[in-house]
Amino acid sequence: MVVLTMNFKSILSLIIVAFISILTGCNETNILSLSERSIIYCSEGSPETFNPQLSISGTTTDASAKQLYNTLIIYTDKKNTLGPSLAKSWHVTRDGKKITFYLRQDVKFHHTSYFTPTRLFNADDVLFSFNRVLDKKHPFHQVSGGQYPFFQSVNFTDLVEKVEKINDFTVRFILKRNDSSFLANLATDYAVILSEEYGQTLQNKSTPHDIDILPIGTGPFKLKDYRVGSLIRFYRHDAYWQGKAKIEQLVYDISPRETSRLTKLLANECDVSSYPIAHGKITERSDLKLESITSLNVGYFGFNTKKEPFNNKLVRQAISLAINKQVLIDTIYQGQAARAKSILPKTSWAYDSETPELGYDPIRAKSLLEVAGYTQGFTMDLWAMPVQRTYNPNALTMAKLIQADLKKIGVEVKIVSYEWITFLRRLSLGEHQSFLLGWNADHPDPDNFFTPMLSCSSSEKGSNPTFWCNKEFDQLLKNALSTTNISKRKSYYAKAMRIINEEMPLLPIAHSKRFQARGIDVEGNILEDFGGISFYQVTKKPKKIQYEDLLEPGKAEKVSN
Repeated sequence: MVVLTMNFKSILSLIIVAFISILTGCNETNILSLSERSIIYCSEGSPETFNPQLSISGTTTDASAKQLYNTLIIYTDKKNTLGPSLAKSWHVTRDGKKITFYLRQDVKFHHTSYFTPTRLFNADDVLFSFNRVLDKKHPFHQVSGGQYPFFQSVNFTDLVEKVEKINDFTVRFILKRNDSSFLANLATDYAVILSEEYGQTLQNKSTPHDIDILPIGTGPFKLKDYRVGSLIRFYRHDAYWQGKAKIEQLVYDISPRETSRLTKLLANECDVSSYPIAHGKITERSDLKLESITSLNVGYFGFNTKKEPFNNKLVRQAISLAINKQVLIDTIYQGQAARAKSILPKTSWAYDSETPELGYDPIRAKSLLEVAGYTQGFTMDLWAMPVQRTYNPNALTMAKLIQADLKKIGVEVKIVSYEWITFLRRLSLGEHQSFLLGWNADHPDPDNFFTPMLSCSSSEKGSNPTFWCNKEFDQLLKNALSTTNISKRKSYYAKAMRIINEEMPLLPIAHSKRFQARGIDVEGNILEDFGGISFYQVTKKPKKIQYEDLLEPGKAEKVSN
C-alpha cells in the first residue's frame, strides 16, 4: 500500500500546477503574456520626426527608418551588395544617366486608426516621395520646414533632372551626369517611400504636417502611440509584404540617462538597451548578454569656421595639437575604438595609410596660438551632446578632458549642452563655436564620409556644422563621383583627406564599436553595419513554466511506502 503524506500547502501547489498544465495543453499561445509577445527597447532619446527624409539624427533613423518604411533598394549581405526591396529589379544605362526601377505589385501600406489605404503601393508613391525633396513647388516640399539634410548634402537636386512614371509599376530616374554613389544613396535610411494617397488625404483635410508625425509606410511595424520623452509604441503590420514580424508589439522606452537604462535593464524592465554602460556588470549576469558591431563611423571635435577665432586655420590647428586623443580613447571608449587618423576608418577601401596624422604637441600648439595673435589665449565654448551615440559614448566627460587639455595652453573652455533635439537645432543655426559630434555611415561608399560631412552644399543646408567650404576639396569629390575606376577614386579621396588634415575644420578622434545589451531570451539581429537598427527579424523566447518554482522550498513532502 502506497501512503501519500502531504500537507495542505503541497496539495494546493499541485492543484495549481495541474490547472496551469491544463491551460498550457489547451492553448499555449493564448497564455503567453503581453511581455512575451513584445520587445521593450530602452532608447537614448526622442526622435525629431517620424520621417527620415527630414533628419540625419540617429535617434530619428533608429525609431523610424527600418521599422516604419522601406526603400527601393537595400544592402543585402556582409559584402554590401545592393539588392531589391520595393523595387524588385532595376536597369542602368551604359552612360549611367538613366536608372529604371521595376516595382513590386503586392505591397500594402499601413492600416491605422488615422488612415485606411484604398490601394497598393505603386509608381505614384515613388514620385511623391522624391518630388517632395526635388520640387520646391511640390505641395509637401515646405511642410515641416522644407529641409532635407541628407539629400541636400549629396546635391540630390543638382544631380536628378527628373523622376518619371513609365507605368503604374515602373519609374525612371534621369540624371544630369553619372554619379557612382547614386544607387548607394537610394539604399540609405533617408530614401524612404511615403504614401501619395495619405498625402492627398491630409492635404484635403488641411493637416499636411501629420505626414511626418503620424507616419504611414510599408514597413514591418506601424505607429500606435507616441509620448514625447516617454515612449513610442509600434504594432505589427500584419500585411507586411515580406511576411509579418515575429513580435506583435515594439515599445521604445525613452531613457536619455545611461544610468536609468542600466537600472531598467538589470531589473528586466528592458529587453534591449541602447549604448549600455557598466559592461562588466552586464557580462556578469547569466540572463543578459553584451554585443557589439564594428560600424563605419567617426567621432570628432568640430569647429565653427564662420566664427572667431575658428575662422583662422592656425587656431584650429593649435587647438587640435593640444588635445591628447589617446587619453580620450582610453577613458571614453575604454579600448573599444581605434584612434582616427582621418575621417575614414581603416575598413574603408578608400582609406589611405599615407595620410599624415596631426599628433599631440602642446608646445607647438602654444606657438601656433602666438603666431595667430592669441598670446594670452582666449575663452571658447564647447558644445557636448547630451546623449550617447556609437561614435561618442560620453561627450560630456570627453568635453571635460578637452577642457583640461586646453587649459594647459591658456585656453578657457565653457562646456555647453542642451536637450538633444534643441542641441541639433541650435547647432544647425550656427550658434556654437566648437562641438563634439560624429558621423555614422549610411552606406559603405566612401563618399558618404566626405560629401554629407564637409562639402560646400552640406555647409549651406545639410549636415556640416563646421560650415567649412573648400572649392578644391569639393572638386576632388566631384571628380571621384564622376568615375567608377576605384584607383582613380581612391587617389581623389586621398588628396581630399590631406586637405582636411591641413585645413582642420574638425579633428577626427575615434572609430568605435556600437554596443547593445539584451536579455538572452531575445533572438535575432538588431544592429546594422550602417544605418538604423531593425527589429523585423527579432523574436523573444517564451519563458518555460518551472513547476517546482511554485512550491515553497523545503515544503514538499517525500513520497514514502
